[in-house]
Amino acid sequence: MSIRFYRPEGEWGYLSNFASYPISLQGKSWATNEHYFQAQKFVGTEHEDRIRLTTTPKEAAEIGRDRALPLRPDWEAVKDGVMREACRAKFTQHASLGERLRSTAEEELIEDSPTDDYWGAGADGRGKNALGRILMDLRSALLQERA
Repeated sequence: MSIRFYRPEGEWGYLSNFASYPISLQGKSWATNEHYFQAQKFVGTEHEDRIRLTTTPKEAAEIGRDRALPLRPDWEAVKDGVMREACRAKFTQHASLGERLRSTAEEELIEDSPTDDYWGAGADGRGKNALGRILMDLRSALLQERA
């Protein structure tokens, strides 16, 4: 069986990067994982704080996806690590979320994005599902740390 998530609402909504669980990383507070992830595309620039201070994760994503802004040159090489860092922060800084993630046991976690075939399943369901894989790896690590 698998658990499909996408929007921050509903039973599995807590798995979404848009879910409202603040994290602390790099000595700053971030309203959501999406805020942190998108801001890291512009680390060390004014766009980083601009994204951090946006009101919603949707707004953070819109700015982060604006290709008129100067994307850091190593982004493709570091983006998975940035996502891992954000997810670890979210699920360890919010103990109840860590418990919920652990409780998914061996279920396959799938970001059911209809448009993103890198982080999610994509329109045809055959995407890379990188976010789901990161969450499953984190779940395994959290289960091992607990043992």
